[in-house]
Amino acid sequence: MSAQTQPWWRGAAIYQVYPRSFLDTDGDGVGDLPGVAVKMDHIASLGVDAVWISPFYPSPMRDFGYDITDYCGVDPVFGTVADFDAVVAAAHARGVRVLVDQVYAHVSSDHPWFSESRADRTNPRADWFVWADPKPDGSPPNNWQSVFGGPAWTWDARRCQYYLHNFLTSQPQLNLHVPAVQDALLGVARFWLERGVDGFRLDALNFAMHDPLLRDNPPAPDTGKPRTRPFDYQQKKWNLFHPDTPQFLERLRALTDEYDGVFTLAEVGDDDDNAWKKRFTRGDHRLNSAYGFDFLYAPRLTAALVAKVMGDWPNGADQGWPCWAFENHDAPRAVSRWCDPEARAPFARLKVALLACLRGNFTLYQGEELGLVQDDIPFEQLQDPEAITNWPRTLSRDGARTPLPWSDAPQGGFTSGTPWLPMSEANMSRNVTAQEADPASQLAFTQAMLALRKAHPALRLGDLLDCAVDGERLDFVRAIEGERLRCLFNLSDKALPLIDVAGDVLLAVNGARPDALPPYGALIVRV
Repeated sequence: MSAQTQPWWRGAAIYQVYPRSFLDTDGDGVGDLPGVAVKMDHIASLGVDAVWISPFYPSPMRDFGYDITDYCGVDPVFGTVADFDAVVAAAHARGVRVLVDQVYAHVSSDHPWFSESRADRTNPRADWFVWADPKPDGSPPNNWQSVFGGPAWTWDARRCQYYLHNFLTSQPQLNLHVPAVQDALLGVARFWLERGVDGFRLDALNFAMHDPLLRDNPPAPDTGKPRTRPFDYQQKKWNLFHPDTPQFLERLRALTDEYDGVFTLAEVGDDDDNAWKKRFTRGDHRLNSAYGFDFLYAPRLTAALVAKVMGDWPNGADQGWPCWAFENHDAPRAVSRWCDPEARAPFARLKVALLACLRGNFTLYQGEELGLVQDDIPFEQLQDPEAITNWPRTLSRDGARTPLPWSDAPQGGFTSGTPWLPMSEANMSRNVTAQEADPASQLAFTQAMLALRKAHPALRLGDLLDCAVDGERLDFVRAIEGERLRCLFNLSDKALPLIDVAGDVLLAVNGARPDALPPYGALIVRV
């Protein structure tokens, strides 16, 4: 398949909007869908192919939208369904596709489906959730643990049974082994496809199905890494990655194929998830792409790590198509994880250059184009339930969710009220308006880097060849018929020499030259 006939999503750059923190238009301190529509010019100006909008559905917000009470509505804090339609129209008018989150593993305990299911054991939705009798001593049916701490089972007196929840107790697990549940979720997908969305990001897909025999998970070996939750002490053998999950994905793919150009992206997070990411995406009858946490929680960005991750996804149509992210709403800002404070500006440029040169799709999390840093949220202002439960050992997700600064106005121009999370001076100084006026800004560099990727099929669609690591020097080739680009990166804070680099330099980052890579330098050379 030639570059001209590839689907729009292959090699796409995707911008993630966390709507609570994007732009507030009504002064309540919480971002909303009208704010996304108002700032669609900013999103389009980056040169991205699509915008992924995190959940905006009705929710009690115990997990900030990932606990849904109505899959086919909009929470009033974000606006209305008409406001969502306006976002789609604004994006499409600018050539930007729209992806939305689909959360199929669980709902809110306030969802009408769960209210009916918990009423008794004989109602029409009695088996729509995972219910189990206690052991003879009254304890939970097995040893599974919740991601957010404590057992993954909560007792319900109405049914005199336990229900499963892999996250908060208020997020009961849907039973996707039941065909009627799958049918209902496919109906949800069709609802949003009919409203013009161009694809879905499928949240926590590895949690979608469980072992119906409810077998105990075995203990996890001690690797020496800190373990802050009971969840970390188990191998998730039976509560994740059920082998029937791909069959449901085939049903979803059959639905999306009824529409033109729909893209499906799986979130798959686990310690050893590459085989499942490929299983979820292999062939042309399952999902289009998948991403995991290879980089999102990595303590350091090293040449060896990048080479290993790229090696796990070799060239070839039968291997699936990967997607990469260095930051998102669940992971700390990369510039705060991966470099010293004094190196953040050059490192931010290097990071975006590398991300745009990797084989696959990639996502930019809102604020990443500005080089935003992780904010330090004091305990009394935390909103993140995981951080509150595991304080102080778990780094708060709130620190990456603070509002986007648009200008030097009060509250960074994000709101006329009090923002739902505090905003730091460090990030407000990196606001959009200031960077738009600075041709040397991180924003300008991000726009230039995405334009370069879009202009060169080798970067967007080509194979990744000849990957070599020498200390913290990373060297690989992106190649497609008619074009070969050599990409070199120095992932350290020390200068590195270069030899035998010949060709037309398309990009030189942080003072890089064909004979030298300064700290965090990068070169892209046509060879």
